[in-house]
Amino acid sequence: MLYHVVVSFGKREYKFEFADTELADSSVEEARRWFDKEYAELQCEPSSPVGKVLIIDKILDVARCGGEQRFIDGKTWTTQFARYTALVLGRDTVRVDVEAGTIGY
Repeated sequence: MLYHVVVSFGKREYKFEFADTELADSSVEEARRWFDKEYAELQCEPSSPVGKVLIIDKILDVARCGGEQRFIDGKTWTTQFARYTALVLGRDTVRVDVEAGTIGY
């Protein structure tokens, strides 16, 4: 199976594609820990007034706080972001729309 992740910042989109084998060496737990670490390092703030942060909120906030420049530069961080997004959500197609604050499948 192929996994497709699209990260959108308004009119600009960044597309990633991964085969099963590219995700096989990582676990969902590893992906969750990576998002937890990035969320804390980027000093993201919970959008929920009760402080509960779901994984989809972390994905959106990490993309937003990490900024589009990271995706423009196309370094290891963006590939890791996309791989872990596919892995943790377990969907073959994921669209992260940072401007709209939504994730679609």
